[in-house]
Amino acid sequence: MSSTPHPLDDARTQLAEAIQFLGFDDGMRRMLETARKEVTVAIPLRRDDGTMELHIGHRVQHNISRGPAKGGIRYSPNVDLNEVRALAMWMTWKCALLDLPYGGAKGGVQVDPLALSTRELERLTRRYTSELIPLIGPGKDIPAPDMGTDEQTMAWMMDTYSVAMGHTVLGTVTGKPVNLGGSQGRAAATSRGIVYTTLNAMESVGLKPSQTTAIVQGFGKVGRGAARFLHEAGVKVLAVADVYSTIRNDKGIDIPALEAFVDETGTVKGFPGADPIPPSELFAIPCDVVVPAAIEGVITEQTAPMIDAKLIVEGANGPTTPTADAILEDKGILVVPDILANAGGVIVSYFEWVQANQSYWWTENEVNERLRARMDRAWDEVTAFSRDHGLSLRTAATTMAVKRVAEAHVSRGLYP
Repeated sequence: MSSTPHPLDDARTQLAEAIQFLGFDDGMRRMLETARKEVTVAIPLRRDDGTMELHIGHRVQHNISRGPAKGGIRYSPNVDLNEVRALAMWMTWKCALLDLPYGGAKGGVQVDPLALSTRELERLTRRYTSELIPLIGPGKDIPAPDMGTDEQTMAWMMDTYSVAMGHTVLGTVTGKPVNLGGSQGRAAATSRGIVYTTLNAMESVGLKPSQTTAIVQGFGKVGRGAARFLHEAGVKVLAVADVYSTIRNDKGIDIPALEAFVDETGTVKGFPGADPIPPSELFAIPCDVVVPAAIEGVITEQTAPMIDAKLIVEGANGPTTPTADAILEDKGILVVPDILANAGGVIVSYFEWVQANQSYWWTENEVNERLRARMDRAWDEVTAFSRDHGLSLRTAATTMAVKRVAEAHVSRGLYP
């Protein structure tokens, strides 16, 4: 068990550390930790066999001081309101840290998307979207894909909103198919951003890609791309894990071959180019870089002591608990926090929103160049702040973000 019972507690702990460093009072802390608006909706779903189910969905707008809310939609059996609150708060800090004109939001539906047919997923998505219409829109709140959702989900959301408005509104969501106003490069943006940051972090500790080893937890839309781009950069990926299996090859996994295998089977389980190992052994594999790219709360006071690495680059949101952070710091392991490491997705979502609102589209090379420039600039700013003030990268990143959000509150007269 983690020493903290829920990611929301972790998010609040990180905020409290930033508030203490900045010297803000308790009123500012309460304002910044409390969501501006929360909606919980009941979603009736008629299954293909005619039976009726009821699912619960949420949308939390944590902060809109710097601009419209921005954040993904998650379909998972484990979705609950406090999880969505935590993820929305982290989105606020992420957008502020990368200096995007957004606040933070998150949404989710408590459902197993793998248990539904395509037609059932469409009905669920359209009903959920219709309940959120008063809340969302290109100038109010812009959803995007997250765990259990994809560009098809976003296409259904955009269409449902557009029908209600009476005209097509391309800026309603991001992460759409390119032929419906999506951006080139958006699908791989989070993974690319992770690897750009990983390469910067490797350079800072004297690691060369050709001499570096890594493990990747998660082989979905984020972890799979991260493993591919690490492999292409020359990093040897020793192990990967998905929800079904964990595999290891100390000579390095052939990532393109693994991707082809997963395309055929849907899982890394049974891949002939690596050996299966117990999931509990993943974090104990000696390596240079650990990329947790699945879910929150996986590096805890129990798993942190097992890790034998130089770097942890957080591809998932909130994968490391505060207690684990302290253990990793004592071990001299550099942790690159999620709000910096996995910001590539929201950066290119911002690019998509700009392109959709202007009806002017960039090439994939242009998108990737702009993404790299943003990620590099954020890395330089956070590491400089960390060095100047003697803070961990996480506390430095959160403090910079919280300061920017607080300044927006004061400038707008929300906290006189």
